[in-house]
Amino acid sequence: MNVLVWNENRHEQENQVVRDLYPEGIHGAIANFLSEDHENVKTATLDEEEHGLTDEVLAETDVLVWWGHMAHDEVKEEVAEKVKQRVLEGMGLVVLHSAHFSKVFKKLMGTTCDLKWREADEKERLWVVDPSHPITEGIGEYIEIEKEEMYGEHFDIPTPEELVFVSWFEGGEVFRSGATFRRGKGKIFYFRPGHETYPTYYNKEVQTVIRNGVKWVKNTQTPTPVYGNAKPLETITTK
Repeated sequence: MNVLVWNENRHEQENQVVRDLYPEGIHGAIANFLSEDHENVKTATLDEEEHGLTDEVLAETDVLVWWGHMAHDEVKEEVAEKVKQRVLEGMGLVVLHSAHFSKVFKKLMGTTCDLKWREADEKERLWVVDPSHPITEGIGEYIEIEKEEMYGEHFDIPTPEELVFVSWFEGGEVFRSGATFRRGKGKIFYFRPGHETYPTYYNKEVQTVIRNGVKWVKNTQTPTPVYGNAKPLETITTK
């Protein structure tokens, strides 16, 4: 499986705290643990040509993992549209944390994808609400993160096809933190944790969920529909 981890890579350049936490970038940290499962894990960033998402790269990508925050508007419209099209064709997509506001995710959801948020070093407890789902394999009833950014309802997304995690925060809010969708032939998994100033992507349980999510969204060579005017498969007898 070919996995591509995309990150805008701006916080790492401008914020020393983030640079110290993720010296190889958030994309590098995620790629490192995904490489334990897959031989071909690559990374791409915003400032590369076509944001590292050329037609050739996208054509060979089975699963795209997306992290973005401060530079959503800098993603070119035509590139976001290409990514959306590849998802419709069957490329898996894992959307992390503040990538809920990315052009790609909003195009696929068709809503604002807005929410409440707060940075206050709060405890987060992610409860498993679908213990039968493959994405939850290898973890317990919940994941507890000592400090994270709060995301709160209402989360303006379509009703998820499957709700896997619901978060509770120390300040009292709850949030649909793990949700799956299908668009065309593509499968999408949104997973909330991962604010850039916290070491969330070193949490082994968070890593397990992302690893499971990457496996789950991969397309399994399902049939490709053919649209438009169709010739009959049988002889049509006219009366």
